[in-house]
Amino acid sequence: MNILSTKKLGQQQKELLQNAGIGLVEYDALNVVFLNPDLSSIEDNIIITSKNAFKSIRQSDAWEAVKGKNWYCVGEKTRSILSENGIEPVEKEKNSLDLALKIIEKGDNEKYTYFSGNQRRDELPDLLKQNGVSFKEYTVYETHAVSKKIDGGFDGLLFFSPSGIRSYTLENKIKDETCFCIGDTTAAEAKKHTNKIIKADRPLLENVLNAVVKYFNSSK
Repeated sequence: MNILSTKKLGQQQKELLQNAGIGLVEYDALNVVFLNPDLSSIEDNIIITSKNAFKSIRQSDAWEAVKGKNWYCVGEKTRSILSENGIEPVEKEKNSLDLALKIIEKGDNEKYTYFSGNQRRDELPDLLKQNGVSFKEYTVYETHAVSKKIDGGFDGLLFFSPSGIRSYTLENKIKDETCFCIGDTTAAEAKKHTNKIIKADRPLLENVLNAVVKYFNSSK
C-alpha cells in the first residue's frame, strides 16, 4: 500500500506508517507566509482560528501587546500552542461556527480583534457581523498553493485542509484513491472530486494517520 501526504510528516509519524507496512510519498501542497501588519489598535479580546495565525503573531512586533489579552480559539492544536506559550484561552471550540455562536451568546458588548489568513472561511466573521459583534480583522498570514505534478499511483491521499485539495488538483486528478481528510470542511471539498472519503474521528493529523493504518490493515 502506498499513500501520498499533502503535508510533510514528522519522523514519528512516518514510523507509524512504516511499521504498518504503508509506503509514503510526501510534499507540502501549501506554502505559508507570515506577515507583519500594522497592529496599532488591538482590542482586549483576540480571536484566532488556526495555529498559523498564532505563529505569525508570536513572531511579530505585536506579540508583547497581545500576549496578555483574552484569547478565543478554534481547535485542539491551536489551544495546545497557546498553552505552550503560557496562554489559556477563555473559550475553545472545535470549529469557527461554534466559536462565533459562543461569543454571540455572551452578549457582553465586548470588542474583538480577529487574526486570520488570506483564505479564511466566512462563517465566523459573517455571523459576528450579523449579530452586531464589534471586531477588527487583520490578515496575519497568507497561504499559497504549490502547483506540482505528482507521478505514481497511490492507494490513498492525505488532505489536511480544503486549500490543500485545491492545490493538489491544480496539476493532479483524484481518481480511484481513498481520500483521508482531517475534518468536515476538508471532506466537503474532497466530495467535489470523489465519494471515497474517510474522515478522521478528531481533527488532528495523528488521527488521520490512525485512520489510514486502520483502513489498510482491515483490507489486508
